[in-house]
Amino acid sequence: MRDTAELIAETYALDAGPWTLTPVTRGALGQIWKLSANGSSWAVKELLFGCDEAQVRREAALRQAAEDLGIASPRLLPNHHGAYVSRLAPSSGGSSVKVYDWIDGTTADASDPGILDWFGRTMALLHTAGEGATEPPDSWYERCPQDAEWSELHARVARAGLPWSDALGRFITTSVAELAPWVTPSGLDDLVMSHLDLQPQNVLVGPDGPVLLDWDNAGPVSAERELARALYIWSGHGRASGDSVRRLARAYRNAGGRAAVKGPQSFSMLFATDLNFIYVQAECAIDRTVTAAQREFAGNQVVASLRRVPDLAAVSRLTAALEAPW
Repeated sequence: MRDTAELIAETYALDAGPWTLTPVTRGALGQIWKLSANGSSWAVKELLFGCDEAQVRREAALRQAAEDLGIASPRLLPNHHGAYVSRLAPSSGGSSVKVYDWIDGTTADASDPGILDWFGRTMALLHTAGEGATEPPDSWYERCPQDAEWSELHARVARAGLPWSDALGRFITTSVAELAPWVTPSGLDDLVMSHLDLQPQNVLVGPDGPVLLDWDNAGPVSAERELARALYIWSGHGRASGDSVRRLARAYRNAGGRAAVKGPQSFSMLFATDLNFIYVQAECAIDRTVTAAQREFAGNQVVASLRRVPDLAAVSRLTAALEAPW
C-alpha cells in the first residue's frame, strides 16, 4: 500500500513523503482513501467500476462554476499531466483514481434550521450555475426497469438462494407497481447542470461551515425534479415537519431558485433513482464476474434500500406541506 501511496503522491506532484494510504469508507461506485504525510492529507477516490472521463470533465466544470458563486467544495486536483483522472499501475490494482482536498468535519444535521437554510440557498445557486443545459438527462433519472426485467431479475435472485429474495418479490409487487408509472421523461424547459446527489451525507460541516462533497454524478437534470427529490431526502424521507420542508423551500426560493413542486409527477427522479439503485445492486449481488466482497456489499445495499423505499403517501404529505400557507 505504501508503494501505491507514493505513486499517487508522485502523479499529483504532492510533497515528499513518506505517504500512507488508509481506507475510509466505501460507496456504491468507489472506495475513499486518506492519503497522508507530514501533516497534510488528501482524499483519494478509487473508481471500482471504471471511469467516464467526459463525466469527470462535467464534474470539474460544474464544481468550478459553483465555487465562483460561493459554494464550498473540495478541489478536484489535476495530475502532473493536467488530467483529473489517473490510472494506477496493474501492480497497484489498475484502478482509476481522483484526488481531492481532504475535508475534516461532521455530517450535516438535516434537522438544523441553519443547515436547511444553507442547503436551500446552495441548491438555488447550483441551479443558477447550471442554467442553460441542453442535453437530455441520463436514463438513470428518466426511466426504470419494466415488469419483465424485474421478473427476470427476481427469478435469478431466487435461484441464487439469496436471503432477501422474498423481500425483493414483495417490493416488486407493491412499491414498483405503485411508483414505476410516475417515472417519465422530463421536458426540456427547466434543464440545468447540477449535482444530482444532494443528500445530507454528502455535506460535511467543518470549521468554516458546510462543504458539498461527491460531485461524481454531475449532469443535466430537471430542476423541478431535483428539488422534489432533495426536499424528500432532506425532510427525513418525508417524515419531518411541514415547517422544515417549507423552510428549505423558502431558502431555495429566496436565493433565486425558480423550480416548484407540483405533485407526484415532480418526484419522478426520486422514484427512478431508488428503483434503479435497487435493481443494479441486486444484479451486482448475483454477478459472478465481480469479487465476493463486491457481491456482499451490493446485497447489503439491497437490504438497506428495501427498508426506505419512497411511497406516495409520504410524497403527498410533503406536497401538502408546501401547498399550505407559509
